[in-house]
Amino acid sequence: MKYYLDEDLSPKIFDILRRHGIDAISAQDVGMLQASDMEQLKYAASECRCLVTRNRNDFIVLTVQFFNEHRLHKGILIVPHTLPGDNFSLIAKAIMKHHKKYSKEKPALYSIDFL
Repeated sequence: MKYYLDEDLSPKIFDILRRHGIDAISAQDVGMLQASDMEQLKYAASECRCLVTRNRNDFIVLTVQFFNEHRLHKGILIVPHTLPGDNFSLIAKAIMKHHKKYSKEKPALYSIDFL
């Protein structure tokens, strides 16, 4: 599984994931800072990447909209606010655990998973 980290996650998380061989890119890397949530999800979908974000509510609404409009995306991975945003290694480890789980099976389209 490939990941796209929303701009609400530190690029330090991206760095940790890449060092562990996870195919991840961040909004900062691809010039998507301050893009709308819709633009973020469209970009992730166009790159066949699971979008990782802390912005749960907006992306749940967008997933329903994508489904209703028959637009595909490769899933949303929600980082809960119970994981401190400045604990980069903890968030990266949780994403790596998710990656390991889905390295053997593919998540369903439009899936919304929580770390």
